[in-house]
Amino acid sequence: MIKQKRFRTGPETGTTWKRALKRDWELYLMLSIPLFLTILFKYGAYPGLRIAFMNYLPAKGFEGSEWVGFETFRKVFRDRDFLLALRNSLIFNFAEVIISFPMPIILALILNELKYPRFKKVSQTILYLPHFLSWAIIGSLTYTLFRTETGLVNNILLSAGLISKRIPFLTENLNWSITYLLVGVWAGMGWGSIIYLAAISSINEELYEAAMIDGAGRWKRMWYITLPGIKPTVITLLIMTLGRLMGSSYERLSAMGNVNVKAVSYQLAIYIYEKGLASGTGFSKAAAVGLFQSFVGLLLVLASDRFAKALVRTDCCKKVG
Repeated sequence: MIKQKRFRTGPETGTTWKRALKRDWELYLMLSIPLFLTILFKYGAYPGLRIAFMNYLPAKGFEGSEWVGFETFRKVFRDRDFLLALRNSLIFNFAEVIISFPMPIILALILNELKYPRFKKVSQTILYLPHFLSWAIIGSLTYTLFRTETGLVNNILLSAGLISKRIPFLTENLNWSITYLLVGVWAGMGWGSIIYLAAISSINEELYEAAMIDGAGRWKRMWYITLPGIKPTVITLLIMTLGRLMGSSYERLSAMGNVNVKAVSYQLAIYIYEKGLASGTGFSKAAAVGLFQSFVGLLLVLASDRFAKALVRTDCCKKVG
């Protein structure tokens, strides 16, 4: 009898490493470059974190520097400047989560509703442009616009009779804080909307068509279809944003800060530079503060991730029930 060959008609249940590498070797090759750079510059620096537990002196190196344990952390946590920088960083980062995080979502919803393609493309290009400007340029524009005596905004408001005296946008604590946050919104909301627009484009158009047949207006379609459709993307980006809650941008603060508003502009990035790097002898202190920031950021990411998963489980239970 002649044995008949058996052919698989269904999909493969598993893929071996050799088969996957042979089939997608170009993708693995492309992935290997950023993976190597990440390992080199992110994980390769981990052995150097031990300087946070040493009285590190560059001239003596790792072997000659004294091991002090958590003494550097105790000195940092007792430092009034560190407490000021920590307070300012938390306040401004929480404010940016509340103010800056929703703006790309709102902008993406608005851009998605624009029906004239050419105007939509021009608007997107204009809104993306600030992302490609350095904070040195944005800082110069900010001072040109909001300077007290010669600023364009004060001149326009005075000419229009909206104010009786000039507003110190950049030299008074509250005004500087508002200006700082709003400039950050302007600089980042256009670029941040790209991910949400991509998420919106993946929503099934038949859902909108069915809602229109049922008589749903634009706002209801946005509320009941678009926002639930991009909910996973919003949660993911919110988790990533909370992970940076302890961080701050030295470039942004140095471009917009000045001595008149040091009480609010002094944040952790400035503290690390002044107390750690500029002195040339405070590398241990800079490493300790950086390690503290990373540890708190990790805890926030893990906590927000667990909260997001619990929220998803609750929604699933409601749908099943």
